[in-house]
This record gives sequence, structure tokens and C-alpha cells, in this order.
Amino acid sequence: MIEMRKIPDGQDVHATSIEVARILGLSVRSVQLMVDRGELEAWKTPGGHRRISRASVAAWMQAREFIPGVGGREDETQEAMPADTRILLIEDSVHFQNLVSLLVRQTIPHAALHIASDGISGLTMYGHIQPQLLLVDILLPGIDGATLIAGLRNTPQFSSSHLVVVTSLDEEARRPYAFALQDITVIHKSQLVQALPPLLLQLCADSPRRAS
Repeated sequence: MIEMRKIPDGQDVHATSIEVARILGLSVRSVQLMVDRGELEAWKTPGGHRRISRASVAAWMQAREFIPGVGGREDETQEAMPADTRILLIEDSVHFQNLVSLLVRQTIPHAALHIASDGISGLTMYGHIQPQLLLVDILLPGIDGATLIAGLRNTPQFSSSHLVVVTSLDEEARRPYAFALQDITVIHKSQLVQALPPLLLQLCADSPRRAS
């Protein structure tokens, strides 16, 4: 049996996947993926259960300026958010990150654009910043965009965000992801320059409801 070390306050230096999921506001599966990708340090018990280093969780949160407990709940942190439009782009291509940044600056200069390069970070940032507009790619590392969207549908704040999928997949290639894309605006990346600016203006003018 492996003996757990203790830190001065008596708390175990390792946490279970369930505990970390509660801390980060993510699913247990998302936490397991973070361990598999080396984003969190962990070891397994003889029974196959993960024990995750609390220090690595703290380092992960600090690197992303993550505030525990913000995701999924209203608290005083939200009151400190700027009144200007908040946009979250979840996209792993640097080229399209730069292109969307340019289009947003040209169309809505006062908007605050936040960028996540993978699905797990995107989920965390979504709960943190509570964006009015969420732009999501389908093909993402960690968690694909469709799975991310399906998970967000179960959160209370989802109904207050406009959602737009930006993808390089044509209609046929999107069929496996159709379960999550119903009633969601989809922009093909080849049409981004033409389609995104008017949509940005339209969504910012609308009441805070999910785009359809």
C-alpha cells in the first residue's frame, strides 16, 4: 500500500479525479484526459485509480489565471467582468486565431477576445469569462467541439451565450457531429472573412440569447 504524504494543513497532497473535477468545474473524463496528456501530474493506485498532485492542479490554474468556483455559478467575480462584449474563440490553428482576432478588432474594436487552443482549456475559460459570443472549431485536441457543445448545453449559462461553429469540415464530413450542431450557426472557414463580420454585428445587437 502506498502511503500518502501530508502537507502542513493536514490535507493530502494528492486528490482523486472527482475532487479535481469539482475544483476545476469539469467532468471527470476531462480531468482524466488532462492527466493522459501530461497537463496534470498523477499516479495510479494498485486498483487503477488516479491520484493527482494538488500542486500540479494549482500550477495549471495559475498558468491560466483560473479562478476556482467561477464556472457554472454566479458570484462576485462576475461583477468584476468588463461590460464590453466578451468573445471566446476555441481554435487550435494559429492562422485562424490570428484571422478571427483581426476580424473582431475591425468589426467590434471594444470587444475582449479570449482564445483557447484546446477543448479542455476552452471549457474552463468559458466558465471563467462567461462570454456573450462563443466561437468553436469542431476538430480540437483533447475534446472535440461537438462534445464540448453537448456538455455546455447542460449548463445554465449556455442559454445566455451566442454560439457559432467555425469549421473546415464540409456538410458531409460534419454528419458524425450532427448530434451537437442542431440549431447552431455554422461558418465554413473558407467563408470566414465574408460571413463573420456581419454576424458579429448582428449578435452584438441582439438580446443575449443563443444564435440559431
